[in-house]
Amino acid sequence: MRAVVLGIGNIILTDEAAGVRAAEMLERHYRMPDNVQIIDGGTSGMEMIEDLSNLDFLIVIDVVKTGQAAGTVVKIAGDEIPVFFRRKLSPHQIGLPDVLASLELLDAMPKEIIVLGVEPISLELGMEMTDTVSAKVPLLVEMSASELRARGYLLEALTARAV
Repeated sequence: MRAVVLGIGNIILTDEAAGVRAAEMLERHYRMPDNVQIIDGGTSGMEMIEDLSNLDFLIVIDVVKTGQAAGTVVKIAGDEIPVFFRRKLSPHQIGLPDVLASLELLDAMPKEIIVLGVEPISLELGMEMTDTVSAKVPLLVEMSASELRARGYLLEALTARAV
């Protein structure tokens, strides 16, 4: 059972950094088993094909534009996933849908995909996330850990309280 937690985002566009920052925090607060990889995908695209091939479980952490209130945390899973990738909800959907389409053509799609996201406030040039979105990063970390544990992956908290 192979899993990847993929944090994507552009760290110089304020709230766009949420996925990358969540992946970094997850790595700082948990020791992952050998079959779980945390990837800082930044704004990567097709170069992720090998890392995402034939996974049992893929968690994508990103900012998403769903029209909900700024700072709203969302989980997109199951039948919602194809719809998510047809509508442009995230600035990274230029690369990720192409990667997933290629994986599908190669018969190497992840068996299960979920997207954990937060509705951004600002995507302006800047190195600091807004306070509202920054405050949601620990929740995205805990949601990721919970999703992994629910599927039998054994994570070890590196601190008494993970976040």
